[in-house]
Amino acid sequence: MRKKSVNGIVRGRLSDGTPNPIDLYVGSRVRMRRSLLGMSQERLAAELGITFQQVQKYERGLNRIGASRLWDLAQVLGVNVDFFYQDIDTQTSEQSPRKIYANPNLAEDVCEFDMEMLLRRDVAALLRAYTKIEDPKVQRNILDLVTALAGDKAIDPDKN
Repeated sequence: MRKKSVNGIVRGRLSDGTPNPIDLYVGSRVRMRRSLLGMSQERLAAELGITFQQVQKYERGLNRIGASRLWDLAQVLGVNVDFFYQDIDTQTSEQSPRKIYANPNLAEDVCEFDMEMLLRRDVAALLRAYTKIEDPKVQRNILDLVTALAGDKAIDPDKN
């Protein structure tokens, strides 16, 4: 029996029951790379420790590929994980479950965070020093201080 999500849609599928276009795209990239290497579905399956039927389902987008399996596929096929998403067109990328079923108000609650900031030396030094503090109360006091100085009342590590 198939698992249903809260809204009655089969998890990972479109409302009409068809596979998500992103799963189809990723599966086609698996098939393309496997074919370029001259590797059979049986050999790929053996390398992954699964059945060739499962490989068929992945390649056709019928079964979704989890993160750890995608990692293994990348290792066996000799590519980076981002290979499976390269050149994805806008129309396909707009079919992500997050965009299809998302709560439009959720974006208002999401805090913008610049990942590039983590590359700054002063930020890295601050994080290293902070993680060396063993007393959780002192860590919380430092967080409260920095939050107050930044004027940001939205930071609550207990809710994240």
